[in-house]
Amino acid sequence: MGDLVGRTALVTGASRGIGQAIAVRLAAGGALVVVHFGTDENGAATTVERIERAGGAAVAVRAELGVDGDVETLFAGMDAAVPGRPLDILVNNAAAAPAGPLGVTTRAEFDHLLAVNVRAPYFIIERALPLLRDGGRIIGISSVATRMANPAQTSFAMTKAAVEVMSRTLANQVGARGITVNAVAPGATRTETNGAVFAVPGLSEQISGMTALDRLGGPDDVADVVAFLASDAARWITGQVVDASGGLFLGPRV
Repeated sequence: MGDLVGRTALVTGASRGIGQAIAVRLAAGGALVVVHFGTDENGAATTVERIERAGGAAVAVRAELGVDGDVETLFAGMDAAVPGRPLDILVNNAAAAPAGPLGVTTRAEFDHLLAVNVRAPYFIIERALPLLRDGGRIIGISSVATRMANPAQTSFAMTKAAVEVMSRTLANQVGARGITVNAVAPGATRTETNGAVFAVPGLSEQISGMTALDRLGGPDDVADVVAFLASDAARWITGQVVDASGGLFLGPRV
């Protein structure tokens, strides 16, 4: 799987879960991966170790997103780790988790969601564009919450809808450089960190029953879709939201 040899990828929120799987998969394709993390230094070290153990190359960079100076810290760290190296692939994966339904989410929680899920990716892209080579890839991680009415995730869904709109409009802006911009929308995805959620009796079976492919997703299911969009094979796809949910909540299963 050497379709990304010679390329450099930045994956935000790559210390665990889907982000870790994306970093590992891009490295398996030959990319040098900048593993961003906010607080989970051990998780980021694990990601780098997994990549290097498989013969790939990776460096870890710390930057807390959603605070003043976050983008500057991120890119200063990347420049120190891989000085002068251009960027080919940017994956905005880092996100704050749903804070709750309308009437429960506090103003502080709402502002934090916007800062991490919307403001940070926007200004990371702005900062990355001069570094991004022509023909590069920008990929945002959205959610099926944008097409499913889940009152418990109203504010979270709003932030992910913003990612999708940004992807479409940005694709139109940078397309002349051969840069593609897309979003990937996972559904219910079981990871090492959220396994306790799916351990609730009957929940996994309930969600699987609403999914066309009749199972929960895993991080690798999403990572493979991201890797495809990062590859040359996806050069003619831009401004799209790719549903990577296994067909969650498409309608009644008969």
